[in-house]
Order: sequence, then structure tokens, then C-alpha cells
Amino acid sequence: MTAPKVFVTNFNKNFTGVSATTAAVVALQKDQINIDLVGVKLPNCPEPISSKKAIEMYSKNLKGKGLSIWHVRRNQEMRTAIWVRDILKKPIKIVFTSAAQRRHSLYPRWLISKMDAVIATTIEAASFVENVSAVVPHGVMTQKFMPAQDRSKVWSSLGYGGQFGVACVGRIRPEKGTDIFIETMLEILPHHPKMVALVIGKATRKHYKYKQDLLEKIEAAGLSDRILFVGEIDVTSMPKIMSAISLLIALPRYEGYGITPIEALSCGTPFVGSATGYFRAFSANGKYGIIVDPEDVAGAVRAIKLWLSKNDQLDAFMKEARKYIIDNYSVEQEIIGIHKVYQSLLDKPL
Repeated sequence: MTAPKVFVTNFNKNFTGVSATTAAVVALQKDQINIDLVGVKLPNCPEPISSKKAIEMYSKNLKGKGLSIWHVRRNQEMRTAIWVRDILKKPIKIVFTSAAQRRHSLYPRWLISKMDAVIATTIEAASFVENVSAVVPHGVMTQKFMPAQDRSKVWSSLGYGGQFGVACVGRIRPEKGTDIFIETMLEILPHHPKMVALVIGKATRKHYKYKQDLLEKIEAAGLSDRILFVGEIDVTSMPKIMSAISLLIALPRYEGYGITPIEALSCGTPFVGSATGYFRAFSANGKYGIIVDPEDVAGAVRAIKLWLSKNDQLDAFMKEARKYIIDNYSVEQEIIGIHKVYQSLLDKPL
């Protein structure tokens, strides 16, 4: 493709799912195209610059050299890019990635209507927005999320106790279904004395009581030493976690896309997920994961028990799951799709 100047924005100080997918893409794009990260730092990405600096760079260095592309993923980022294009009159094209699988409210819909191109992460997400140029699923960094040679040994090295573990990953809040995960563990752990369950993620002040209520329920069940709230895990440590656990459990009430199941599968770890996000597609009709209805604790318990009964078969599963992710959900394939959208904008006149 013709190499454009690309500015990728990240204005959220918290490391969210959007941050993770952005980081995975930009970490590889930086070696392929002329790209700058604007806003907040992301792991393995170029040092970020401010919006002001991005505008100054464009004015000083790109004058007369054609348009640039601003790739945005949040409301504030769309708003800033629109201001640069329509108020400052800079020759830029704006690309927005949309993962939401529900109708946007009025203001985001207006912002999205002003985009030059929209990339949807799923066909369903595409049905909720206009001006979709391409459907490009998020991918996983397969060279980082790799299977462990000895899962039990890696689990032991983490220091959480038990002989094997399962985990849920995400913010501690009702939308992410943390309480549903806890309910399933209260049912399962008494029958699996060698298992430990991890809750990976943080609770904001708004959800502090929600977390405390869950901790009290766990304590009342006598499982405080086996259901562990370990907080946020550094992004560089997540591949090790995913390769060490025997099962990822993702039971949100709503998810726009949800990257954790394919991170787990890239490490050879199966998952149980709720029927939201892109989880059903990831499961490949139940081959790599089991999908249950949202809030179906009994269904989740049955699915988890089934996968735990196959714990000694994970070595064989690992090879198939890994190949499946490389063939279908690698970040390299995501970047190819994104760059095709960039190219389509470059081929259009300003």
C-alpha cells in the first residue's frame, strides 16, 4: 500500500479492552507504516505525542504531502479528529473502529456519521452503524500468547496455590459478570479441591461495594483462599497467565467483542463464555469453547465441569486451538484488513 501518515489516538488513561486491541495493532504497525500514537502510552508502541504536537507535526512536516489518516476508537477521539479536519481544515481522513453490538446513543451516532470510514469488528456490530467500509475482527498477538511447554509447572510458578487454576479477566462490575463467575465457583470448587480460581481485574470506586459483597459471600463459603482477587495483571504478564490456567471463564452480561477468549485459545486454553460479544464465533460451534446464555449459572457450571473433565487432554487440544487462532484471529490478519481501509481512503480525492 502507499504509505500514509497515520495518527492513532488513545485518550483513555485506563488500560481497557480497547486499549489492549489498539496496542496489539500499533505494536506491529509501527514497523510497517509511518505512524504516531497520540495521547496515552501503550505497551510496545511508539512514545505518544499530544494532539497539539500531532497538529504541529502535520502543519510543519506534511504540508503539501497529501492527506493523513486519524484512526480513532472513542467518542472524545472522534470529536478531536473532527475538529482537526473540519475546524482546522487539515487534509485528514478519519477512520473509526466500532465493536459495540448494540445501538449507539444519539451523540455517538452523530459522531460516527462524520467519519470517513468505519471498521466494524463483527457483522453484528456493522448492523448498528452506517458507513461501514469493512468488517475486520480483532486479532491476538500469537507470538506473545503462546502455549506453555509444561502448564502445571507454569501454574505452580505463579504462586497462587493449588495444582491448577481457572480465571476470569475484566473489570469487577455487574456488566462483566464477576458475580456470575463467583456463583459458578461456589458451586464447583467444593468438588475440585486442587483448583484455584482467579479474578483478574480491578474495581473502580463505583463498584467497591459490589466487590466487597462478593468477598463476603466467598468468605461465608470458606473459599477465601481459593477464589483470589489478584487485581490488574500487567499486560506483559497476561500471556503467562493464559498459558498457565486450564480454563478461561468469561460470563459477561454484555461484551462488545471480547478479546480474552482468543488470547486463551492462542495459548492452548479453552474457554466457557456467555452468549455475547464474538464468543460464539470464537468457539467454532463448541469445538474450542462452550457458550451459555447470559446469567445462566447452572449452564455455566455444567460447561465448566465438562471442560475440567478433559483437563488431561489439553496437550492435544492446545495444538488445534493454536492453529485455529493463527489461521483465523491473528493480529497480522487484522492489520491487513485495516490497511486495506487506509488504502481505500488514500485512493479517493480529498
